[in-house]
Amino acid sequence: MENTNVYQKPVTLKNILKFAIPTIAMTVFMSFYTMVDGLFVSNLIGTDALSAINLTAPIIQLVTAVSTMLATGGSAVIMKKMGEHKEQEAKEDFTFLILVNVVAGMVMCAAGYLAMEHIFAGMNLSPGVEGYCVEYLSRYLVFTVPILLMNNFTLYMIASGKSSLSLVCSVAGGVLNMALDYVFLAVFDMGISGAAIATGLGYTVTAVVGLFVFSRKKSLLHFKRPVGRFRVLLHAAANGCSEMATALVTGIITMMFNWTMLHYVGEDGVAAVTIIMYVLMFASSLYTGYSYGVAPMLSYYHGEQNHKKLKKLVAVSLKVIAGISLVTVAASFLLTKPLVSVFARPDNPVYDLAVTGNRICTAALFFIGFNIFASGMFTALSNGVVSAILAFSRSFVFMLLTMMVLPLVLGVNGIWLATPAAELMALVLSGFMFLKYKKRYGY
Repeated sequence: MENTNVYQKPVTLKNILKFAIPTIAMTVFMSFYTMVDGLFVSNLIGTDALSAINLTAPIIQLVTAVSTMLATGGSAVIMKKMGEHKEQEAKEDFTFLILVNVVAGMVMCAAGYLAMEHIFAGMNLSPGVEGYCVEYLSRYLVFTVPILLMNNFTLYMIASGKSSLSLVCSVAGGVLNMALDYVFLAVFDMGISGAAIATGLGYTVTAVVGLFVFSRKKSLLHFKRPVGRFRVLLHAAANGCSEMATALVTGIITMMFNWTMLHYVGEDGVAAVTIIMYVLMFASSLYTGYSYGVAPMLSYYHGEQNHKKLKKLVAVSLKVIAGISLVTVAASFLLTKPLVSVFARPDNPVYDLAVTGNRICTAALFFIGFNIFASGMFTALSNGVVSAILAFSRSFVFMLLTMMVLPLVLGVNGIWLATPAAELMALVLSGFMFLKYKKRYGY
């Protein structure tokens, strides 16, 4: 098939970037329009509403965690089968996993509605912020199934050699989201509900396009009559558990950040954390996009047992990530004040908090890229256990340790230092795992 030829090409920087640049652009754009959501909300509603979006983020992370697990783990399993020339079986498994996502989405949507009011009621928020939280999340949850399908179809388009289409869908969804943000908030004055609906409709674009694309038999992957191989589901779940752990733990750590900031500074601190998370998310999207882009290649060469190509792909990838790291650190540090001023005016107390926090957190960008790639690489190599250890240690164990210790010693600055310190510790562990398994996989 024509789409399979992309895996037969020589492993060169040019060919890798042809495969990865669309996914990098896609993830950067997705993070960009998430930032635009925050920009509209903070400027047209206020920083209390911006705080509410951050306070709902842990629940949203919990809702999407299962989808992330099945998408990343399933993509690795299916592309490994494609590399082993088990095309028919791979397509049946693909369809089965998509159906599982739809059912999981319905269940998580219902669970989210049942739990949200109890969660926010126990956080001792001001009535205004609590009202924003419930209003935003109740509208967002309507789009749970389309969001889960979007997560899956994005990765499966990449795996099918349609990364450019995935980029087009992301851009189209992002443009729609930004346009609707303006229409719903500035024109129709729908408040934070409008922001949630605009986000959901933007994500729905990829879900709708994916249904059409994967219904066509011309696609490398397409819908077939599903076969309920539950061992495949278990394998996909186990293989993608690191990504699920990352999503779950990100939610937990976000809650910890929020609670710690509420204790030390109050709701202004939560708004400052939100701004810094936007900046870190935007920079991290470069690494995530690259890792998503090369993951199908890693899986395919692993299934093909082509150690020469696998070794070269990993070596080039490490150099690319090092280059991106230097650029993002310099850009984040130099552009701190302009970035923060987009969300908060200099006379707002949130501004000084966010400027100081961003300058300290920028150090984490030296390490994040390598940690993201290491976890993604082991997922692509179907070693979900190692990937889970890396992701869980980085996102939870090390963050929990630094969040508990550093604020006690350094106060608010300790909160900001927690992220760089945790990422540095994670880098040491990633390097150890990388060397330990180098001989086994031949990279």
